[in-house]
Amino acid sequence: MKSENETKYSCPIEYTLNLIAGKWKLIILWHLSQEKVMRYGEIKKSLNNITHKMLSQQLKELEADGFIHREQYPEIPPKVEYSLTKLGESFMPILESMSSWGKKHLKEK
Repeated sequence: MKSENETKYSCPIEYTLNLIAGKWKLIILWHLSQEKVMRYGEIKKSLNNITHKMLSQQLKELEADGFIHREQYPEIPPKVEYSLTKLGESFMPILESMSSWGKKHLKEK
């Protein structure tokens, strides 16, 4: 298996799509951009029909790719908070453009 640095991409869009691939990643990033800090349960409630397994996987991938920060507090029960990193914040203009496009074209339907 090739590491991210060894993978050759034919264009920057292919690289970007590889990082954000997944049904839920963009939606998770959008919710975090609106709320700034969210706990796992808050993220799950904000997403319709996502399973625990899928949410956990998507959060782990976003964290591994540097888009989100996971802060775990030494409490019982465990308290975990998620927030955007600088890389995640730098992606927000793209999501804002997608949101604007979606609002415009949703009205046309």
